[in-house]
Amino acid sequence: MSILDRFKLDGKVAVVTGASSGLGVAFSKALAEAGADLVLGARREERLADTGALVTAAGRTWVGRKTDVTKTEDCAALIALAIEKYGRVDILVNNAGVGTAVPATKETPDQYRSVIETNLMGSYWMAQEFAKANKNGGAIVNISSVLGLKPQGLPQAAYASSKAGVIGLTRDLAAQWTGRKNIRVNALAPGFFPSEMSDELPKDMVEMIKMFTPSGRLGDPEELAATLIWLVSDASSYVTGITVPVDGGLVMP
Repeated sequence: MSILDRFKLDGKVAVVTGASSGLGVAFSKALAEAGADLVLGARREERLADTGALVTAAGRTWVGRKTDVTKTEDCAALIALAIEKYGRVDILVNNAGVGTAVPATKETPDQYRSVIETNLMGSYWMAQEFAKANKNGGAIVNISSVLGLKPQGLPQAAYASSKAGVIGLTRDLAAQWTGRKNIRVNALAPGFFPSEMSDELPKDMVEMIKMFTPSGRLGDPEELAATLIWLVSDASSYVTGITVPVDGGLVMP
């Protein structure tokens, strides 16, 4: 196998949650371009066709369904759809997530729980279903955040704690499953990329983020997607349990 061949995903089936917008779209497109067929899940099912069109344009096939990762039955159904359609499941990208920016003294219990239930618990329920259905080994990538590694001056206690929890979950699942099930589990910690969540930030805050980022700019979703392909392919076959910041140097020591 050549070095470039290690990055190919021919014959693989990848499940992506939160696939209706933002980074989920970029991830799905990149996975298809690398050779995988896609199973797409999102709460906004009507928008999955747009993502699916990118998969089709890359020469791969796809199927999707409405998926709320806080509901265990939805998580099970999405993985079952992969098995029904393709007879296998090789890759899981736990991308579904929500964000808030509420001062800690004002955040309600329901607001806090809703973030934890989606970002952390939803990743766990999806990983459980993937591991039960996977038969030949594979790869899980959980999407954390730089806010799970280092505060960025925003009032995001719920979001930051959920993303730090994802990092802990990643390590423990890697320890449990890499040797026993041949399932590698890693995490990405994106910095600031154009997305629905970043679009809600004030323009002066975005400019400040750029100023404090050594690269001096927001990231391009394709830069993050390229790192994802490395983590789910044989190019990283000896890599498990780590969190990779893709942040333009924002959280360097």
